[in-house]
Amino acid sequence: MISSKTLYTLLTVAILVTACSIRPPSIPGFSDDDSAPARKLDPSTISDAVPQAERRSRSGNPNSYVVLGKRYHVMSSSDGFNQRGIASWYGTKFHGRTTSSGETYDMYAMTAAHKSLPLPTYVEVTNLDNGRRTIVKVNDRGPFHQNRIIDLSYAAATKLGILGKGTGLVEIRAIRPGQPINHRAAVKVDQKPISRGLFIQVGAFNSRHNAHQLRQRLEMTLNQSIRIQQSQQQGGPVYRVQVGPLASVTLADTLSQQLSRLGINETRIVLD
Repeated sequence: MISSKTLYTLLTVAILVTACSIRPPSIPGFSDDDSAPARKLDPSTISDAVPQAERRSRSGNPNSYVVLGKRYHVMSSSDGFNQRGIASWYGTKFHGRTTSSGETYDMYAMTAAHKSLPLPTYVEVTNLDNGRRTIVKVNDRGPFHQNRIIDLSYAAATKLGILGKGTGLVEIRAIRPGQPINHRAAVKVDQKPISRGLFIQVGAFNSRHNAHQLRQRLEMTLNQSIRIQQSQQQGGPVYRVQVGPLASVTLADTLSQQLSRLGINETRIVLD
């Protein structure tokens, strides 16, 4: 939760309308010159990764690690893991390089990078804009862009239909090798979207007053709609302040940079 002192600081810092992001060239999710290969793939011919029992990578599963000054903690188990957010993809720049698990990155294989899942983990990825699903093997770390939850290989991005946009709204679900894969809720491919609401959560409070204060200030500085979502937890009610709905991932990235300049760095993407 955000303390009253921290809240006061956040509300009194002036916003800077220009911002830039640091994009180290050697980390998935930050590459400006990454691209698709000349060899194109037909999405209809791309097969899912096949989940199989494998030993945990010795090099890819430290208790925690640090990238760009931020510490990430590796999960002890992927059982029951489910997450919604923004996916990106990586291609030629990293093709042939060694992944965090020790395997070689192959942009034509059905693989992915995640910040905290054990390596390897198999996950089902659903594109929430078109209903397409696929299974990939998580064997790398990343993406370290603030608003991304998974980096897909070129092949996986092609199959899911996010190659052209560069990003997509997705749900990822961990799969345990050996268990039947139960594809949930069929949505006709490339038809009705599953998710339309894109929000940035900027804070969670026990105090309704503090939540409303932050909402009022950000409405003036960001010129965006802001909602307060109330939920009940063991300690009592929680009031979550969320900016949106937002029209695009690009707008979400721009607002995240502005929020960072305000001192609000612990944000996360929320999808309805």
